[in-house]
Amino acid sequence: MALDDEVEAAAAAARLRARGLLVNVVDRPAMRDFLMGAIIDRSPVVVSISTGGASASLARALRGRLEGLLPASLGGLARAIGGARRAASAAHPAISDRRRLWERSLAEGGALDPLRPLAAPEAAVAAAIAGSSAAVTELREIMVSSDDPGELSLNALAALGRCDALLVLPGVPAAVTDRARRDAVRLEVLPDKLPEGLTVVLRPQASSSVSQ
Repeated sequence: MALDDEVEAAAAAARLRARGLLVNVVDRPAMRDFLMGAIIDRSPVVVSISTGGASASLARALRGRLEGLLPASLGGLARAIGGARRAASAAHPAISDRRRLWERSLAEGGALDPLRPLAAPEAAVAAAIAGSSAAVTELREIMVSSDDPGELSLNALAALGRCDALLVLPGVPAAVTDRARRDAVRLEVLPDKLPEGLTVVLRPQASSSVSQ
């Protein structure tokens, strides 16, 4: 039901509440009991977009843009990973090894890149599990030129999210540092021998050297 008249809309909402129903008045936030976000369904992966009632049109626009980014195979990939838990645990008993395995496989350009269509998700997951999960020593330097972490590249954000160790040079804003993996080891200086895994150095654009 669509009612332009404010009084009629309020009366209709009151009648429904009197019957014990929750009411969602799409274009009148003050009258609603709950919010309905725009949904992208790639079951079992479900993405909900909400603007807190500010604009249903904005939520729909975002859903339309994101729909094009999430391939139809995403649900099949999720089911394949869920069904392969036991096989992954048998092949990679250590939790840290499994974390590395999935992070590498699901990274942008990885074997299981979730934004890339997969014709056979189960076969792709099985192949990923058969691969190595051994720690590889990597060093990644990220230049920070803005206080807004949204201006970092997707690759830089992904590296922050999976880093094992982090060195933050003076001048890097906290908003950027907060995007790093929570349990990453925080370094005071860059050691001569790097720790296993991925070490990320966050450097402000004006800086030119790393303390060692």
